[in-house]
Amino acid sequence: MDIIRPDFSKTSTYDYHLPKELIAQDPVEPRDSSRLLVLHKDSGEREHKIFRDLKDHLKKGDLLVLNDTRVLPARVPGIKKNGNAEVEIFFLSPAAEPNKWTALVRPGRKLKEGAPVLLGDDVEIVVGERLEDGVRNIYFAPHADPFEIIHKYGTTPLPHYITDSHAEPERYQTVYSRMEKENSVASPTAGLHFTEELLKEIRVMGVEEAFVTLQVGLGTFRPVKTENLSEHIMHSELCEVSDITARKIAETKIGGGRVIAVGTTVVRTLESFAMHYGEVRSGMLDTRLFITPGFNFRVIDALITNYHLPKSTLLMLVSAFGGYERIMEAYKEAVDLKYRFFSFGDSMFIC
Repeated sequence: MDIIRPDFSKTSTYDYHLPKELIAQDPVEPRDSSRLLVLHKDSGEREHKIFRDLKDHLKKGDLLVLNDTRVLPARVPGIKKNGNAEVEIFFLSPAAEPNKWTALVRPGRKLKEGAPVLLGDDVEIVVGERLEDGVRNIYFAPHADPFEIIHKYGTTPLPHYITDSHAEPERYQTVYSRMEKENSVASPTAGLHFTEELLKEIRVMGVEEAFVTLQVGLGTFRPVKTENLSEHIMHSELCEVSDITARKIAETKIGGGRVIAVGTTVVRTLESFAMHYGEVRSGMLDTRLFITPGFNFRVIDALITNYHLPKSTLLMLVSAFGGYERIMEAYKEAVDLKYRFFSFGDSMFIC
C-alpha cells in the first residue's frame, strides 16, 4: 500500500480543526501557570506540565534567547477631515524619511492619496502612496513627534481573534520588554509566560539568557493567501543581535549547551543572521526569512512557542523544527485536552 506523504508546499497541508472556545481571550494568572506541552522531537514523546515546570527541562550551560521588543499602541482612530468619516490607522513602522511612517488604513479604498485625517482634535496627518499588500505611507507635520502622537491616541493592537478580552494592555507585553525597543505591532507571545521570579530561578540554575530584537510586523502575522507557498510574499522585518548575544551563542555552542529560542521571532532572527553571515554575529538585518519543512536549522536547538493559527507561517516554522507529523499530532492532542490556543493561550516546549 502506497503511503501518501503530505505536500509541504501547499498551505492547506497546515490546516487543523480548532473549536472556537479554545481560542484564549484572556491570559491566565500568574503568567507561569499556563499549561506546557513538552514535545521530545527525536522520540515523539509528549509530556503535559505547567509552564513553571520548564525549569525541570533546562540544565546548566543552556542559553535562553528572548526577543526584548515592546508593542507599540499602534491602533489609532481618526476622522477623515473632508467628510468626517471614521477611519483607523494601524501604524506599522517609521520610514527612513523623518515624520513618515507605514501603516494599514481602514477603509483604505475610500482614502485616496493625499487625504487628510485628524487624530484627536488637532493632529493632522496625510494618507500617502499605496505600497504592497495594502500598506500605505503616512505623513506627519514636519515638527510633529510621531511616537508621542501614537502614544497619546493609540491603543494596544490585540490580534483580531481576541474579541472579548479583559486583559490590561501591559499583559500583552513580556516582563523583559524594553521601552527603547517599542516598535512592534504584535507581542512575541512565547515570552508572555515568563515571570521575573521564574527567570530568576532559571538563572540560579546556571542557565544563561540573551536578548535579540525583532520588530514584529506584517511578516509575522500576515495570513498566507496563496495555496502555493512559493507565491507567498513575506514582509520585511528589522532584527538586531548585540555583541553580547553573539558571544553567548558562540560560547554555548562550544560548551555543548543548547540555544533555546523563546518564540518564532527569535528563530527567524538567529537563523537569518546565520544564513547571511555563516554565523550569528552582531548587527542589524531586514529579514524576509520564510521557514518551512526542509529548512536547515543552524543555530536553534530547542524552541518555546505558543499554538499558532491554522495555515499560518508560524505553524509552518514550528512544523519545520519539530517535524510535521509530530507537531500535528501534538496539536490534535492539545485540542483533545482543551489546551488554550494563540496569543493568550498555552505553550509548547520542543526539545
